[in-house]
Amino acid sequence: MNTADFDFALPEELIAQQPPKQRGESRMMVIDRASRTIEHRQFRDFPSYVGADDLLVLNDTRVVPARFFSNDGSSEILRVEPITDRRWKCLVKPGKKFKPGRTVEIGDSTGTVLEICDPGGERIIEFDEAPDESVHGHLALPPYIARPDTAEDRDRYQTVYAREEGAIAAPTAGLHFSEETLEKFPHTFVTLHVGIGTFRPVSVDDVTEHHMHSEKFALREDTISAIQKARRTIAIGTTVVRVLESCGASGGKAGLKPQNGETDIFIYPPYEFQVVDALLTNFHLPKSTLLMLVSALADRELMLEAYARAVEERYRFFSYGDCMLIL
Repeated sequence: MNTADFDFALPEELIAQQPPKQRGESRMMVIDRASRTIEHRQFRDFPSYVGADDLLVLNDTRVVPARFFSNDGSSEILRVEPITDRRWKCLVKPGKKFKPGRTVEIGDSTGTVLEICDPGGERIIEFDEAPDESVHGHLALPPYIARPDTAEDRDRYQTVYAREEGAIAAPTAGLHFSEETLEKFPHTFVTLHVGIGTFRPVSVDDVTEHHMHSEKFALREDTISAIQKARRTIAIGTTVVRVLESCGASGGKAGLKPQNGETDIFIYPPYEFQVVDALLTNFHLPKSTLLMLVSALADRELMLEAYARAVEERYRFFSYGDCMLIL
């Protein structure tokens, strides 16, 4: 299967640059896999698709302000992984300037480049004191949001149930839920700290040659118990899918065990899902690993038809956009 098999034309004006005025004021496309039908609904209709014995599983990771700028404004650092409070693995701009021994000042902190990682090109930077992220840190909004982050993003680019700090990017399907909406459903949580891999395009022609970045996750006993008792497991977002399918790969729902680990699972057609029965997700980038994942669940041809209709109907795309329910 080729990366080009997951391409579609997307007018730039359909990429949402701002969140809706209120959480949940989004449109929702509904895909029924059995009947191969596509409906145009609103997110407020979501409860009508959830039974009393169904279970929502959400990702409770919390986005941290991981983007920093040098005092002179010439350089940008994205903290990919904090090795210690003062030693970080980072992506940097411009890369040519960040050679070993190079220093960068952020507020009152001075960082020194220790090494360049191979093959990703990340830098290990050690600071004399940890930069104050509450003062100097910015949210790493996705590159398709063509504006700086704002105070509003600190609230809206975060789920209302976020609690486990560590993500660079938000699990965006969860952004549609207000606290009041979430209380209507039986629900439980997993944790997956969304990393830089969410921004990286597939650069190979053959899908099977793409390598996913690993991301840290946690699956708890109470979540497993709730999943095993439920009629259907409805994943809220692709990050939840990656956790549950990683942990259920060998034994399905019955084989789930509590664990903390890392996953680099890459789901693309054909794939037989072991734990997830339905999925709420936002619309994804052309030729992306996430579009491949939803195509594995709903069938590639049906998914591309749905995306074509979403463009025709002027749905709002990506992180702050509308959503899709796959049943």
